[in-house]
Amino acid sequence: MTTQAQSDPNVRDAHLRIVRAAGLDRLLRPLHRWVWSDARRRGEKLLKFAQTEADGGRDIARASERTHDPLLRRLYLRHAMDEQRHANLFRTRGRAILGSLNAEGTPKEAAKFDANWFSPGERGLDDLNVAGETESSLLAFLHLSEKAAARRFAVYQEVLGLDPITRDVFTDVLKDEAFHMNYTLAQLKRVEPKKHGVRLWWARLTRLWKGYLRVASAIANVMGGIVLAVQYFVILPIFALMAKRSAKKELPGWIDSHEAEGAPVKSLRSQY
Repeated sequence: MTTQAQSDPNVRDAHLRIVRAAGLDRLLRPLHRWVWSDARRRGEKLLKFAQTEADGGRDIARASERTHDPLLRRLYLRHAMDEQRHANLFRTRGRAILGSLNAEGTPKEAAKFDANWFSPGERGLDDLNVAGETESSLLAFLHLSEKAAARRFAVYQEVLGLDPITRDVFTDVLKDEAFHMNYTLAQLKRVEPKKHGVRLWWARLTRLWKGYLRVASAIANVMGGIVLAVQYFVILPIFALMAKRSAKKELPGWIDSHEAEGAPVKSLRSQY
């Protein structure tokens, strides 16, 4: 990727035209539309997107400091600046939405269902460990993360017809995401001309494993909550009732062991 390719609007639009939403996201488009229909949830999600983009920009800036490849250094710096710009766009729009709701007197309550797992931002960059990546593994990781983000943003752009301003924000961001997706793949092929396919597959497996850990953690949290609820509301009351009924059968005060019902009278001198 050259500097001309970065600045030429026609090239950037050509990149944008090749981005298409994934099949599953297209099938779930009505659900995505419902997720983004709530204005407060929309504003809160944009602020979270801004945080993710800003964190990713800092990670990529560190990658530019560590690389010894001049071309990659320039591309990483451009990438980092794009991520910071995206963070500013999302943050500005999110604050504007929440500010308009507050001005209208809408109660300041967080959305009951934020749908972060179903409708995430640029997931992947929050898991980036620059120090632990090689040049090729980093490029493969970035390519898959940017590709997934571009596909998701394409869906969000399609379902935001009720909010043209936010839709335009995603349109602007999507152009950069498409460029990031393409330059990382091109540079991966340059750095690893023979093994770039292996690097991509390994990065996919890594993302699948991290995705599995997210799902397993979410399921474990739900199951843990269910188990604790059952213990607290079902098992504990049963034991409390049994203890209460047992307490009613006991006589109050001290009872001589010789007078206790069924207690054998034995010599206190005997151990048995």
